[in-house]
Amino acid sequence: MGEDGEPAEAAGESTDAAPAHPFVAVAFVDPTGIGQRFGKRHWPLHVTLLRFDTAPAAAHAAVAGAVAASGAALPLRVRIGADADFGYRGRVRVSLVEPDAGLQVLHDRLREAVAAVGGRIHSPQHTGHGFRPHVSVQGERRVHTGQVVTLATVALVDMAPDGDTDWRVPLEAWP
Repeated sequence: MGEDGEPAEAAGESTDAAPAHPFVAVAFVDPTGIGQRFGKRHWPLHVTLLRFDTAPAAAHAAVAGAVAASGAALPLRVRIGADADFGYRGRVRVSLVEPDAGLQVLHDRLREAVAAVGGRIHSPQHTGHGFRPHVSVQGERRVHTGQVVTLATVALVDMAPDGDTDWRVPLEAWP
């Protein structure tokens, strides 16, 4: 109990003293190096696995643990399905990834691991049974229906390096 009579730590809160920070776990389709900075509108092609906020050490521990516990043998080879429109008023063109048991297990383990460290998951309605893996179309850069892509690693991406939300930086990747 804290001095105010409240529990010292509420259930589900991160035990890491560092403030929460925005992260995303992704599987890159395009080769992308650790530390390779890119603009928020210029992502390499990727499949988003989970977007969340938590302390940096907790983010690292959650992603590393989830990859180890997923049982998904990386690399995963997934098939690209039909195109769809996501986002506000359908303004984001994407290529869906056909259902893949290994990819779903990986997503579920990430979700569980982030929750276990007290992380806040963005758009929880798009997780679990609502998870629709996809690759966003980036102008001329895209994947095509029927294409098989290899997802070799899971990367932890900092969504605001040094507090700057205009940039993204992959911090670490797990095979």
